[in-house]
Amino acid sequence: MKDYVFTGRAWTITDNQNRLIPDIDTDQIFHNAHLHITDINEMGQYAFGNLDGWKDFHTKAKPGDVVIVGPNFGSGSSRQHAVDCFKALGVKLIIAVSFGAIYKRNAINSGFPIMIFKDAEKVISENKISNLDGVKVDLLSGELTNRESGETFQLMPFSKVQKDIYDSGSLLNI
Repeated sequence: MKDYVFTGRAWTITDNQNRLIPDIDTDQIFHNAHLHITDINEMGQYAFGNLDGWKDFHTKAKPGDVVIVGPNFGSGSSRQHAVDCFKALGVKLIIAVSFGAIYKRNAINSGFPIMIFKDAEKVISENKISNLDGVKVDLLSGELTNRESGETFQLMPFSKVQKDIYDSGSLLNI
């Protein structure tokens, strides 16, 4: 049985003014110079390798971490590497204001959990969740709890289709 509740550290991918960075494209997530890599275990070292201020993310991320990002995350090309690099690091979940359409489909189809958090920009800018705070996320109810403050926020919970694919491990296993 799959886990539906995750606890871990929250990485808030912000600029130097504590604003979630919008429009992080697949080139910033996983640069096209590394597309020749086919072993998922080698992909993690390139996560955010082309995103100013976050190029060392792979050296600090730990299994179980949760990434919180701004709107239109994963826009651009359809490279699966941009999903798999987070899997390689053991990141459990990506939460975004919104996702690029192709990135969203790639993540869901590969069984990687992603969730929508419409209020993320406000919550982060008000420091209700800060970088590396402990969080708890329930994929089915959509509850996100800051374990430091106890404050709870509402995300869009998994749809039935997303849950079915996640439970199967990928769309190919359904």
